[in-house]
Amino acid sequence: MTQTETQAILSLSLMAAFADGDKHDRERAEVKRIADALAHSDAVHLPTLVQDVLMKRVDMAGAAGALQSMEARQLAYEMAVCVCDADGVQSVPEQKFLEELRGKLSLDAGRAREFTETANAVAASPVDGPIPAAECTGVRTAKVSEQELDQLILNAAITNGALELLPETLSTMAIIPLQMRMVYRIGQSYGYELDSGHIKDFLATVGVGLTSQYLEQAGRKLLGGLLGRLGGGLVRGVGQQAVSSGMSFAATYALGHVAKRYYAGGRTLSTQMLKDAYASISNEAQGLQGRYLPQMQQQARTMDVGKVLSMVRGGR
Repeated sequence: MTQTETQAILSLSLMAAFADGDKHDRERAEVKRIADALAHSDAVHLPTLVQDVLMKRVDMAGAAGALQSMEARQLAYEMAVCVCDADGVQSVPEQKFLEELRGKLSLDAGRAREFTETANAVAASPVDGPIPAAECTGVRTAKVSEQELDQLILNAAITNGALELLPETLSTMAIIPLQMRMVYRIGQSYGYELDSGHIKDFLATVGVGLTSQYLEQAGRKLLGGLLGRLGGGLVRGVGQQAVSSGMSFAATYALGHVAKRYYAGGRTLSTQMLKDAYASISNEAQGLQGRYLPQMQQQARTMDVGKVLSMVRGGR
C-alpha cells in the first residue's frame, strides 16, 4: 500500500469520526490527541491530516479517488464502518456517509452490506455473555474472590492484546465490546446489574473514548503495515509486535482494575480519582505487557474472524 493510499484511508476514517454532528465536539479533542500520539510516523503527519479534514481541505471524492487498488478501497470502507460503529449502532448521518462512501469507492453493494451488517452485530453485541478467555471459568453472579477477578482481568487483557496483533478490521473493533463485557462482569460480581449505557459512561469517565480508541488502534496497525494484510496476515514472530504498542493489553488491564476499585467501593470514587487511577494502572500495565506477550502471540495464532465474532457474541 502506498503512502498516498495510507493517507487517503486515514482521511476517510477521520471524516467518518466526524460524520455524526452530535459526536463532533466530543471527539475532536480525542482525535487530536491520537494524531499527536501517532505523529512520529514517517508515512503520514497525522496532526496536519486532522486539520485538513476539519478545515475541509480534503473531501471524500478526492480521498476515495486516491485509492487505486481494490484492497485499499475495501479497507478504507471497512475502517470507516468500524469508526462509525465503535460507540454503538450507526446514526442516520453515519449511514448516509457510509452509503455515499461506498458509491465513491465503487464497491459491490452486496459485499459492503454484508460487512456492515457484521460490524453492526459486533457493535450491538450483548454485554452479559461470558468472557472468552482461557482459564476464566470461575466468574459467577455471586461475589467472587479478588484472585478470580484479577484472573478475569488479566485474561481479558491478554485476549485483547492478541486481537491487536490480527490484521482484520473487525478484530480491532471487537476489543471494545469485550472491554465492556469485562466491566459488566466485574460490576455484576459486586451486585450491580449494569446496562451498556452505564458502561459506556464509565469508560468515558476514566478517559477511554470508544471511537477514538478504535481510531488509535486501527491507525497504529495501518501505519505499521499490518491492518488489511492478506493471506492470514500475522507474522508469527516477536518482531511483529513492533507494529503495535500493546495499547489494548494496557487499556483493558487498567480498565478492569479501575472498575474493580470503583464497584468494590460502592461507586463512590470521583471522576478525577478514576482518571488518576486509570493513568497510574496504565503505566503499570505497559510494564507488564512484555511478560505476557508470548501468551498474546499464542492466542493470536489460534484466532480468525469467525472465532472473533463468536467471542464477541458470547461463545467460547
